[in-house]
Amino acid sequence: MSHQRILILDYGSQVTQLIARRVREAGVYCELHPGDVTDEFLKQQLSLGLKGIILSGSHASAYDADSLKVPGLVFELGVPVLGICYGMQSMAQQLGGEVSYSDHREFGYAEVRARGHTRLLKDIFDFTTPEGHGILKVWMSHGDSVSQLPPGFKLMASTESCPIAGMADEDRGFYAVQFHPEVTHTVQGQAILNRFVHDICGCVGDWTMPSYVDEAIEKIRQQVGDDEVILGLSGGVDSSVAAALIHRAIGDRLTCVFVDHGLLRLNEGAQVMETFAQNMGVKIIHVDATEQFMGKLAGVADPEAKRKIIGKEFVEVFQVEAAKLSKAKWLAQGTIYPDVIESAGAKTGKAVAIKSHHNVGGLPDTLNLKLLEPLRELFKDEVRKLGVALGLPPGMVYRHPFPGPGLGVRILGAVNKEFADLLRRADDVFIQELRNMIDPDTQKSWYDLTSQAFAVFLPVKSVGVMGDGRTYDYVVALRAVQTSDFMTADWAPLPYPLLAKVSSRIINEVRGINRVVYDVSSKPPATIEWE
Repeated sequence: MSHQRILILDYGSQVTQLIARRVREAGVYCELHPGDVTDEFLKQQLSLGLKGIILSGSHASAYDADSLKVPGLVFELGVPVLGICYGMQSMAQQLGGEVSYSDHREFGYAEVRARGHTRLLKDIFDFTTPEGHGILKVWMSHGDSVSQLPPGFKLMASTESCPIAGMADEDRGFYAVQFHPEVTHTVQGQAILNRFVHDICGCVGDWTMPSYVDEAIEKIRQQVGDDEVILGLSGGVDSSVAAALIHRAIGDRLTCVFVDHGLLRLNEGAQVMETFAQNMGVKIIHVDATEQFMGKLAGVADPEAKRKIIGKEFVEVFQVEAAKLSKAKWLAQGTIYPDVIESAGAKTGKAVAIKSHHNVGGLPDTLNLKLLEPLRELFKDEVRKLGVALGLPPGMVYRHPFPGPGLGVRILGAVNKEFADLLRRADDVFIQELRNMIDPDTQKSWYDLTSQAFAVFLPVKSVGVMGDGRTYDYVVALRAVQTSDFMTADWAPLPYPLLAKVSSRIINEVRGINRVVYDVSSKPPATIEWE
């Protein structure tokens, strides 16, 4: 690519990829690579238009003998460097300062005083004290701290419990902060990263989805050549955008396989076939594999086991369909960055696994197909922007995410057709009412005001009363969250009248359910999906 670029070196933080997302939001192309890249790689990046480097956080301690060190050449390339948390500590440790274990750890909200009037923080603050000091509201997550500045550095920020919360050597363009500007909890985080990539690194901001389309299409054409591609289409945003992008690149040499595993939303199969076959002109094969999936899932309650079974069966289906396409050499998937992160599939492999994803981790040799993942480096919001740039209808692009394993991970415990049918109907009622209720302040529907919403089937029964009779039926939980990145999320404060109507409709219309509850957990500590 010909774009100016920022290199992000990853040392294992769970939120490293948010740095990439923020940099791209600033209109600047960036790449994320392991923290121990070679000197040859760094020199190559310089020749490709490298304008700056960001060092990520980590769970490790910079002073440990076996901790991952920042390549020394990083500090000799002549480009600005920004260290974040562990990145700051490594910068200090390796350039002659000291890092120590702190008796005053900071996890969560903190107020940081900006000092020194450096280019990075000048005129960026959330409020001022009576003494006129600029204060930033930030998110901290550290047990170690820089205890002595390296030669040539000056103090840039501090808190009461962390005297050195930021440092700078402006002659060399080195900046470092102990807090995390990449997370939304740091109010001025985007402004700080904008300042670094635009003003300090000199990036002009030439990274946009419309311009990316042509580059992505050319990359697909070069990668695929004259081969044919088979794509697993779920009907969700990611696989739909992947299908549209690949179809734009290679046309009829793309065949989509839509697998109905019996765990889709209400009427989803018909909707997917209609949208793609009739409106987009994409070749699509509909495979009804309900019995195959249900048979393999029978009696299986462990969520990881269910995910692995569903992933394995998907591969089995694709293997059969691919065998019918003599020129099919590639299997395309709508894998995106958050899938990779939560599966600990980040390029360092150092992140802690949260849960596996059926489309992450490679393919078995018996499939005899190469893997094509054109969205693997994109975040959800970038995927949506790409879909708009490709001309996809807004109703498809801004549809709430739906997991690859479908309702299989929204039915807690063992999966069967009865539970799936109950959940399908309850979920449909919930989505209908979210679309129907308009918020008077924003004039948007609550479907548009939530990032993801769905019902979860609980494998427990509760006593109820309907008319003059006793009922003993199942329970569903409603889940709705608001988030900008799907890495963190807050539960959505749905209006009580909305919740009341949804509950009333589900209990009255879905025979077999007599109780509805609402999930008020945020991520973290919970995940968005229940399994």
